[in-house]
Amino acid sequence: MSEPEKVFLCSLCNFSIKYDFFGNKPPFMKSLIVLEEAYFMKDPFSESTKAVILGAHCSCCQQAVCVSQTCSLFYTKRFCLPCVRKNIEEFPVEIQKEVAKIKESA
Repeated sequence: MSEPEKVFLCSLCNFSIKYDFFGNKPPFMKSLIVLEEAYFMKDPFSESTKAVILGAHCSCCQQAVCVSQTCSLFYTKRFCLPCVRKNIEEFPVEIQKEVAKIKESA
């Protein structure tokens, strides 16, 4: 029996793509360890073993979100933009300014 296809789906923008690994140390990249458990795919444009981070879970609401700046940001942990906006006063002024520049998603 074949393993079911693993698909990452962003809960905000509905970006959907097949992923190869979920965790913080993809087995196809021996020297890479990331600070969050994330969805990875092997880089389709590289002949060597490289990875692309697709997204992760928001540390507040646990929703899967892609790494697009209109969906999430990483500041010590991954946060979806709706949770960032709900808790904006908890972030440094620099982050608050950056988030203010990002158009509200529908």
